[in-house]
Amino acid sequence: MNQPRRVENLQTDKGKVPVYATGVIEQPWGDYSATDHDVWRRLYQRQREVLVGRACDEFLQAQDTMGMTPDRIPKFSDMNRVLGDATGWRLIGVEGLLPELDFFDHLANRRFPVTWWIRRPDQIDYIEEPDLFHDLFGHVPLLMNPLFADYMAAYGRGGVKAHGIGADALQALTRLYWYTVEFGLIRQADGLRIYGSGIVSSKSESIHALESDAPNRIGFDLERIMRTRYRIDTFQKTYFVIDSFQQLMEATAPDFTPIYARLAEQGSVPAGEVLASDTVLHRGSGEGWATDGDV
Repeated sequence: MNQPRRVENLQTDKGKVPVYATGVIEQPWGDYSATDHDVWRRLYQRQREVLVGRACDEFLQAQDTMGMTPDRIPKFSDMNRVLGDATGWRLIGVEGLLPELDFFDHLANRRFPVTWWIRRPDQIDYIEEPDLFHDLFGHVPLLMNPLFADYMAAYGRGGVKAHGIGADALQALTRLYWYTVEFGLIRQADGLRIYGSGIVSSKSESIHALESDAPNRIGFDLERIMRTRYRIDTFQKTYFVIDSFQQLMEATAPDFTPIYARLAEQGSVPAGEVLASDTVLHRGSGEGWATDGDV
């Protein structure tokens, strides 16, 4: 068996470009160094402290049920036994970013890709690529929740379909993933909480998403989300808030084909813009935002 690679962005004369890998690999758990395990420990302990009173109850409970601890990098095989019993999902090891269709196919078949390598100590506070900590700590716990697990599988099936429709459909679906799976907020009885993996795996974004006056916080609206551009290199300008995972599942259950047709006739919405039709929970100040570069 070939040694698994660490696949990261490639620096070119035009800037950094993503590099994709398609291989599925066994987690080389015995090869993790003491430094690797220490990075996991530092990140885990820091985030669990930050997430008290900020992450949704379902996330924290699921993480505990799975048996994640700061002691060492978890073994995928251990996680798979718990996940399989709970919702039928399992983790597969990958070397880095996957091409879209490969990613969708894995999700549709309840396989969640987890990057096998973890960031270096000098990348503790920020790394562009999704590494093991982002994938395992941020994404995996909510796969224990039956509703969210079903949503992720449905998203994968929708992605396979959108891939056959074209680039505009894929762009709309990518925005949905971004504003729910990666950067979603949920309303609990005791206030707004985080569930998106891009927030729960980041100390600074965990605080910004709930406590900063800068971003907009807007009630969930499927087509509004699919029109909304986003930034990948800074804090989010807008967060969308669901009332429950049941709401998320029901809103995304219908066939998206006619939705894609409607969206094709409308323009996209800049990330920080508020529309008259929005259910605005908090209108942000926009302080510190860049004015261009939305995806």
